[in-house]
Amino acid sequence: MPYNTTQAEGGCAVDNTAIYSGVARTDKARILVVDDDREIAMAVEKLLAREGFDVIKAYDGMQALEALAANQVHLILLDIMMPKLDGLSATMKIRESRNIPIIIISAKSEDSDKILGLSMGADDYVTKPFNPLELVARVKSQLRRYMHLGDIANGQKSSVLRTGGLCLDTDAKQLTVDGEPVKLTAKEYKILELLMSKPGVVFSAEQIYEAVWKEVPYSVENTVMVHIRRIREKIEINPKEPKYLKVVWGIGYKIEKI
Repeated sequence: MPYNTTQAEGGCAVDNTAIYSGVARTDKARILVVDDDREIAMAVEKLLAREGFDVIKAYDGMQALEALAANQVHLILLDIMMPKLDGLSATMKIRESRNIPIIIISAKSEDSDKILGLSMGADDYVTKPFNPLELVARVKSQLRRYMHLGDIANGQKSSVLRTGGLCLDTDAKQLTVDGEPVKLTAKEYKILELLMSKPGVVFSAEQIYEAVWKEVPYSVENTVMVHIRRIREKIEINPKEPKYLKVVWGIGYKIEKI
């Protein structure tokens, strides 16, 4: 096979720009290359090393998670079809706790494959075979955006989550919609906080239930759906045509990036 929520001052009155410390130049970034084809992984490593990047490699999704836990990584290049843990599953696992850029590199070139990858939390999707110069350009573009936001994964959490007219102050545990305070139950708040912490990322009903209820999910679709409906009634102008809280049929729910 050839080759982002914010910490803010002043509650919900501030703009949604993350403020973190981190490296200031893309050529000092560390990139994790994940591909079960070792020749491809090595070729990409050499390509990026020539551009001044620090590169580490993994050969399946499980190795990728281990490498991510042991190293400060600023961007991930991730194949989809891999043993042990595939790229899409690895992306969802990573998105549970990290917001670093993920570029999927895959031989799967159908539009449906690209849409699914992006829905799972990837920031970009490149099909094999690809132009090496284009890959480098995409890597640098993602790193510029990531580092401009300052979202270098140093473990610092945000206190204000914002998308469009929704503003969730996680310190004060308060939600405003277009500047107006909205009351949520404890479960509704936790669901919305989870979804707003990863705008654009799809969470399954099982993931939501496990994260919010802290229990093993079993036949939880209706329970989660009822809470989603109640949240929509509180945050949407027209709950039947939601602007923010969307369903991805057959997969789960997400907060739209606005």
